[in-house]
Amino acid sequence: MDASETPFLKKSRFTEFFIRENALDESGFQEWTFYPGMLFNAMDKWWGNRGKRDKPHEGLDLCFYKDRKDRIFCFDEKMKIPALYDGIVVKMVDDFMGKSVFVEHRLPDSNHRRFFMIYGHTNPLPHLHDGRIVKEGEIIAALARPGKPQINIPPHLHLSLAWIFNKISYENLNWKTMGNLKELKWVDPLQVISRHSL
Repeated sequence: MDASETPFLKKSRFTEFFIRENALDESGFQEWTFYPGMLFNAMDKWWGNRGKRDKPHEGLDLCFYKDRKDRIFCFDEKMKIPALYDGIVVKMVDDFMGKSVFVEHRLPDSNHRRFFMIYGHTNPLPHLHDGRIVKEGEIIAALARPGKPQINIPPHLHLSLAWIFNKISYENLNWKTMGNLKELKWVDPLQVISRHSL
């Protein structure tokens, strides 16, 4: 499977929703800011003592943003997380900072291929559960704060997007197995998330 087989994805309004729901327009949100290790396919860690990752970063970490005066701000655990598109919650699993929420997004013209997003390092809202339908822009979680004091990492949102090209049960997807599945194609979240405010 190569890039030509990956269906087209429309830009989402995720950044717009994130700014609005967290009142970041009041601080003059201008754009997301990234250390190199936060980006898709990065091999470096951006937290703690840095160093190398065991495998390429399968997503994007959102933690910092710049305002119109070029000041950089960091998230706190109060940040609310909106859904990228309409979808259905298919799984929630523990990760090293909180929970990862898997949402399958039903997109037109996907030719029966499944597209899903993982919202990692979160505290899901109490009403969120497997099978729940969510709407684009709906708040599904807040950021989690690391529970272990030895983890020297600020609260941040990990986003992973992927296409599944064959029948795979979501029950069999977890952070240990996903990187080895040939039926799964990771997508750079910056293809669908606007880097700047509108």
